[in-house]
Amino acid sequence: MNEILILFGVIALSGAVAGIISGLLGVGGGIILVPAFFYAFTTLGYQPDQLMQICVATSTGTIIFTSLRSVMSHHKRGAVSVSLIKSWGPFIAIGALIGVFAAASLRSHELQLVFGCIGVCLGLYMLLGRKDWRLSSELPGRMLSGIYGMGIGFFSALMGIGGGSFTVPLLTAYNVPPHKAVATSPGFGLMISVPAFLAFMATGWDVSGKPPYTIGYVNLPAVVLIVMTTMLTVPLGVRMAHALSPRHLRIVFACTILVLAGNMLRKALMG
Repeated sequence: MNEILILFGVIALSGAVAGIISGLLGVGGGIILVPAFFYAFTTLGYQPDQLMQICVATSTGTIIFTSLRSVMSHHKRGAVSVSLIKSWGPFIAIGALIGVFAAASLRSHELQLVFGCIGVCLGLYMLLGRKDWRLSSELPGRMLSGIYGMGIGFFSALMGIGGGSFTVPLLTAYNVPPHKAVATSPGFGLMISVPAFLAFMATGWDVSGKPPYTIGYVNLPAVVLIVMTTMLTVPLGVRMAHALSPRHLRIVFACTILVLAGNMLRKALMG
C-alpha cells in the first residue's frame, strides 16, 4: 500500500510539473508523463506486451485537459491564432489518427525506441537550437501546411505528446512571434489529443495483463490523477510565460527530456 501511495505521488508530482510546462512552453507535458507512467506501471508489476502503448494513450487523455486549460488561459490574453488552428487542425487530426494505429502495431520495446530517439532529438534541439533560425518570413502554403500538420499529428500521437515540441519551433521558424506560437500550440494539442484519445480507447481491447480500469489502451485512474494536478498548475505556467524569459527553464527542461528519453532508449536497447 505504501508503495502504491508513493507511486501515485510520483504521478501527481509529474502532473504538476507537466501543467507548468504546458502553460510555460506550450507543450502538453507528455514528454514527462509517458516515462512517469512507464515507471509507475512497471514498478507495480504490470508489464503487458504493449505497456508503452498504455502509457502513450493515457498521456493523450491528460493532454486534452491541459491543452484546453492552457489555450483558454492564453486566449484571454488575446495571444492565440485561431486562424492557424483552423487551417492546420484538420491535417493534424488526420496525422494523429494514423499515429495511433501505427503505435498499436508496434511492440512495447519498439515504441520505447521511437520515443527515446525522437525525445533525444527534441531535447538536443531545445538545448542547442537557435531561436533566430528562420525558414521564411511568411507561413507556408496550404499543401506544405498539410504535410507539416500530418507529420506533427503522427509523431505526437506516436509519442503521447501534445505537439508543442514540434509546433513552437516550426512556427517561430516561419516568423510567428514566440509568445503567439506558445499560445497557439495548445490548440494544436487539442487537435492531436482528442482523436488520438478516442482511437486509443477503441483499440487494445485484446491486450491482457493491463492495469485495472484500463479502457482500450487508456488507464482512467492515471488520467484523473494527472488532470487534477495539472489543472492547478497550468495557469501558473501561463503567467510565467508572459512574465519571464524562459531561457533558463528551457535549458532545464531540455536536460530533463534528454535524461528521460535517454533512459527510455537504454531500456529499449538493453531490456
